[in-house]
Amino acid sequence: MKIAVVSDSTADMPRATAEAAGIRMVALSVTFGAQTFRVGEDLSTDEFWARMTAPDAPFPTTAAPSPGAFQAAFEAAFAAGADAIVCVNITETLSATVSSARIAAGMMPDREIHVLDTGTVSMGVGLLALMATELAATGTPAAEVAARLESRKGDIDLYVGLDTIAYLRKGGRISGPRATIGTLLSVKPIITVREGLVEIADKPRTRSRARERVLELLSARRLERLAILYSPPADAKAFRDELVARLPGGLDPAHVSVQPIGPSVGPHIGPGALGAVVLLARD
Repeated sequence: MKIAVVSDSTADMPRATAEAAGIRMVALSVTFGAQTFRVGEDLSTDEFWARMTAPDAPFPTTAAPSPGAFQAAFEAAFAAGADAIVCVNITETLSATVSSARIAAGMMPDREIHVLDTGTVSMGVGLLALMATELAATGTPAAEVAARLESRKGDIDLYVGLDTIAYLRKGGRISGPRATIGTLLSVKPIITVREGLVEIADKPRTRSRARERVLELLSARRLERLAILYSPPADAKAFRDELVARLPGGLDPAHVSVQPIGPSVGPHIGPGALGAVVLLARD
């Protein structure tokens, strides 16, 4: 059985990584004022951050792909020889993306398509999509691949320190009163995702303390995989080196990546963010 893996652009996976792994990415759209772009297709991550940080730039909004976009991706995968598809998506509590994928799968009832709500975002989605390709390469049946991913969802963890909480508030990902309190106190919030919801894990007052706290949280347990996430101008490579040095048991460099937060997630995070998504090791 040949299994195709499909995901969406909230995975923040570099195009080269997705293409090398054979993962088909379905693009969300990002709108700046009157201009709308498809993530990764006519708007790169570098172009997004240049627009995002330009003086007087309109605040960007994001929109989920249509069911038709997923259907087109599924049809292309089957036309390329796939016997089954595993579709790995951002949690439905943060985006309608997985709903579109489910509708598209329902439009193709004679095909084997497994749609997974990962319960997370960014490279949490990406790490599970990459795992799906590795399982598929061993000959694991599609239904079992989907079941294995479902069983590992709880091992995905995420901590990202933000320069400001304002972008989460503007994007509707956190309540206005909580965002206002954070602004007044000038905190540098650390966010995580719990049961599909963005939560504040800690509220340090300074950038240096926030960085140290993120390192503490990420190095508390043994890791199987690590994806450093950042938005310009954060120094991600120095952060990676310090975190890897702290990890209990170390970590294979092949299982460590560094990539910027992309246009699908960036509007809610803003510039100057630094942290990581990890896959916890099972003892």
